[in-house]
Amino acid sequence: MVTLRNNILSARSMELLAMLVLFAGFAHAQAKNSCLDCHSVLPDELGVTQEKFSQDIHAQKGLTCESCHGGDESADDAEKAMSAKAGFKGKIDRKHIPQLCGGSCHSDPAAMRQFDPSLRTDQLSEYKTSVHGQRLAAGDTKVAVCVDCHSVHDIRPPSDPHSKVNPLNVATTCARCHADPQYMAAYKIPTNQFSEYTRSVHYEAMVARGDLSAPTCTTCHGNHGATPPAVTAVATVCSKCHVFQAQLFNSSPHKEVLASSGGCITCHSNHEIVHPSDQFLGSGAKSICTQCHTDGDAGFVAAVKMKTELDGLVASIERADEILGRAERSGMEVSQPKLELAQARDSLTKARVSIHSFDVAKVDADVKAGMTTASAGFAAGEKALQERNYRRVGLGFSLVAIVIALIGLRMYINQIERKT
Repeated sequence: MVTLRNNILSARSMELLAMLVLFAGFAHAQAKNSCLDCHSVLPDELGVTQEKFSQDIHAQKGLTCESCHGGDESADDAEKAMSAKAGFKGKIDRKHIPQLCGGSCHSDPAAMRQFDPSLRTDQLSEYKTSVHGQRLAAGDTKVAVCVDCHSVHDIRPPSDPHSKVNPLNVATTCARCHADPQYMAAYKIPTNQFSEYTRSVHYEAMVARGDLSAPTCTTCHGNHGATPPAVTAVATVCSKCHVFQAQLFNSSPHKEVLASSGGCITCHSNHEIVHPSDQFLGSGAKSICTQCHTDGDAGFVAAVKMKTELDGLVASIERADEILGRAERSGMEVSQPKLELAQARDSLTKARVSIHSFDVAKVDADVKAGMTTASAGFAAGEKALQERNYRRVGLGFSLVAIVIALIGLRMYINQIERKT
């Protein structure tokens, strides 16, 4: 028994000793990082603190300054640490950064498997096909390279809310260049994309509602293989999310007509995509149809008819909702009709989607289904209010009868009291 106890104590002592050795080795390695010892006190351009570097995904995976810059970070002497013999590279030239990041690690499946097998290893090849990569290869070092989007010494994974490539931050990251008129002057492209995007329904979903699946710059333009989508490919890009609308549009007469002008963006724009409205149809001031169609032609007549039907369904739903609300506030049980009224709203949504077919018959079918449900809801509301009125009349008669009974009882009591 004593021997067993001694063996256990001995084993625990060995474990403790091993932990102390590891800790001492780690502390020694940390203390010997001459790169951070110097750069932690330098100004921003060259400054890299231990705290900042500890947030970097590479540092967390065990990579160090040497991994990118070469040299000997364990050397106390600056000349030895930054000697050519130690392979010191110093500051990496912008034109070499993609090859350093991609060629050295991120294009090597065997190397990346040690850190995260799920990471793609085609980023460099994609980057070379992008506008940024092609211009860099032609000698333009102003274009975006890896560090411009991912940061330098505090690179965080995209899932990190502080990462520059987190979905919530992507548009702001792109805007650092693309919203700067002076920086973009040589490229002769607009710089209002970001300001337009901030007014879009996509930005509202992303930022206001926190929907990370909402489109941002990379959703449509790509990330490493970033390139402007061709006009003829815009509808394909939109259909990645708006599948049903795309199916209807592809079978519509507008597909061929609008193919050369960008399809979806003809009516919805590209960066400033506002929330669609029924006002887009018809002949009103906000009508989009009138940009191409004139009063009297077949397209104009169809648009006015679809707008009229949608307005009718909206009004019918509002009437039903109002009367059911009054009945509910009166204490009547109308939960089932209110629940069924949601089906009318679904029909309205379907009708608005069916507009992309530009087929009046399809829109009419959805509207009729919604009108039937809305009419039933309105009828249920009327019935509930009639029941309420009937109950009120009954209650009134009951109250009158009770008052008469009370008066009679009082008179009888008075009569008894007089006799007494």
